[in-house]
Amino acid sequence: MLAAMIRTLCAAVLVTACSMSASAPALPPVSAPVLQPVSAPVLQPVSAPVLQPVSAPGAGCAAVTGPPPRSAPATSVNTLRQAYFCVLDNYHSGPVMDPRALLKSALAAYTQDLVRRGADRADLRSPALTGNRDTDWAAFAKVLGTGDPAALRAAITGMVAGLHDNHARWVEPTPPPQGEPVGMGIAGVSAEQGPRFDPAARPPLFITRVLPGSPAAKADIRPGDIMVKVNGVPTVIGDTVNHGIIDLFAADPVRLTLKRPTTGRTRTVELRKGPITRRPPKVTSTTLPGGAVHVRLPGFHEGAADEVIAELKGRPKAVVLDLRGNGGGSPREVTRLLGAFAHGKVTSYFCPLKGDCVPNRTDDGVPLLGSRLIVLTDRACASACDDFSAAVKGNGLGTLVGTRTAGAVSGPGEGYLLDDGSVLILPKVRHLGPAREIIDTIGVPVDHYAPMTALDLATGRDPALAKALTLL
Repeated sequence: MLAAMIRTLCAAVLVTACSMSASAPALPPVSAPVLQPVSAPVLQPVSAPVLQPVSAPGAGCAAVTGPPPRSAPATSVNTLRQAYFCVLDNYHSGPVMDPRALLKSALAAYTQDLVRRGADRADLRSPALTGNRDTDWAAFAKVLGTGDPAALRAAITGMVAGLHDNHARWVEPTPPPQGEPVGMGIAGVSAEQGPRFDPAARPPLFITRVLPGSPAAKADIRPGDIMVKVNGVPTVIGDTVNHGIIDLFAADPVRLTLKRPTTGRTRTVELRKGPITRRPPKVTSTTLPGGAVHVRLPGFHEGAADEVIAELKGRPKAVVLDLRGNGGGSPREVTRLLGAFAHGKVTSYFCPLKGDCVPNRTDDGVPLLGSRLIVLTDRACASACDDFSAAVKGNGLGTLVGTRTAGAVSGPGEGYLLDDGSVLILPKVRHLGPAREIIDTIGVPVDHYAPMTALDLATGRDPALAKALTLL
């Protein structure tokens, strides 16, 4: 799931050539869960997955703890078996799941891949399943026989997708990246909702960020440009953004029909991949009229909280914390940064399948800033960003301005190695907000609605920041 989504999303924003080693999120050890959906934030550079040596054939999945293997066998029926039992043993609700649902999702994806490639089998039918995980697997494996490696990869993808969990992923094994990163340089679009297109996105679909010096920048593509067509396919059908265009970006070159909102001019540009520069996420700040400090936090990466606090060393009376486009990161950074604005507060809960939920609390070792807090959010504010925003709103720590957050915060994911060198990422616990409310799939509503439009971007206006200034 993760590999396929990373490829399509890399293609969708045209940032890299989508080498998995360059595009997959860093996989944390079990002791360091990460609230971060697929591909980490779409707009942030990410590192290669960390894997441990390959498990012996027939062994169950193992927690990711060490360096990547130098080589691994091809994806096999045993790999699918490992994934199946890994979900049942380690996923939050795995122990009470009906295993038939997993096998149904796997076989549906397996057969669809065969049909797509013209390799369907006349003898491939679903076996009779009873709900017993062991006997059902034995029957299922007998039907598969030796298995088709490509279809088996599709089956694992389909099985994980069937969980409908934004923090459950499958990272395919890939060779290390070769040479410098390449892409087209469109680093953000308006329909982003965490790692995917927002089903509630309102037309038009427009570009929000272009990498300097990239092929897109050299073609005079700018933030605010409205994407009318991709390879001749409309980006909007009726009043709905066409999610099917994601796959079209995998082509090289890609033809984009763009409309500039400031002039109304429409043109078609052919883009080819070329060298791009990826920069690590960086906290930046500016002083606003009246003395408030506007801090942009692109992600809750390690050390992010202290970077923000360092930008606020003068203890301003008001802070406008800009989390738009923030795709998540470490829960520890969330609680540490919240500790600069309040002490003694529950920020969220991690809830196991059985037993009591474990509260997460503000880091009270952080000195209080004593500053008023305004938080800017959008639909690309996901995972740990959802977590932070919910804690601010639920504890009355500040005012939220912009648009509702992504609602992509099912629970922190942990990595498990399969025998082909691929990795399953599965949440062992569920995330709830500070009042034990569900944030996942719903998001956090803002106190003041101030969306960014294509014309706003093209003309340099920022409605959310302008609203924050009026509140100050």
